[in-house]
Amino acid sequence: MKIAIFDSGIGGLSVFNAVKKSFPQLEIVFRNDQKNMPYGDKTKNELLLLVKPFFDQFQAENFDIVIIACNTVSTTILSELREQYKFTIIPVIPMIREASLITKNKTIAICATPTTLKSSKYSVLKFKYGQNLNILEPDCREWATMIQKKQINEMKIKQTIEDILNKKCDVVVLACTHYHWIENDIKKICFNKASVIQPEEKIIAKLKQLL
Repeated sequence: MKIAIFDSGIGGLSVFNAVKKSFPQLEIVFRNDQKNMPYGDKTKNELLLLVKPFFDQFQAENFDIVIIACNTVSTTILSELREQYKFTIIPVIPMIREASLITKNKTIAICATPTTLKSSKYSVLKFKYGQNLNILEPDCREWATMIQKKQINEMKIKQTIEDILNKKCDVVVLACTHYHWIENDIKKICFNKASVIQPEEKIIAKLKQLL
């Protein structure tokens, strides 16, 4: 069983580490497109042009499963990729459903890239699971780049999170895998005020089901 994990940058490495820890016996590789990151401001056509060479290679190397550890790609071009490639694709998508099940204030925040927030898939998720929720969409457009370059502006992140907490948000959804690297920092800011969720456990559960 060969598994590939793909992302634009180091965000997917967090997913790779979690999956490798759960499945040490499997052949798992991580590949990313650091040359063209961030993906979060790119169009659908641009994403297809960038992602296709990697997926062509996955198919040529006979991978069984490819995990798209990128919410932007998963919410924008997933259907096109599934039409073109025969291997199983596991996407990551904003966890609005999961947040809707645990929020008490009915106010959640989706920390995501601009392209994810503009995608049709995201709109579907909001309509399906978020009609009775107040969904905040803080401006996180700089986060992936600052995390990738290890130039994290802690004050800016703190201000963003405190702003949504002041609006009674009690669930923060990390809908970009780059943000997994600052998950503990966000949890400290949210301490006793909001839960912070991300999809690594969900990916592992899906893999267990497939295997």
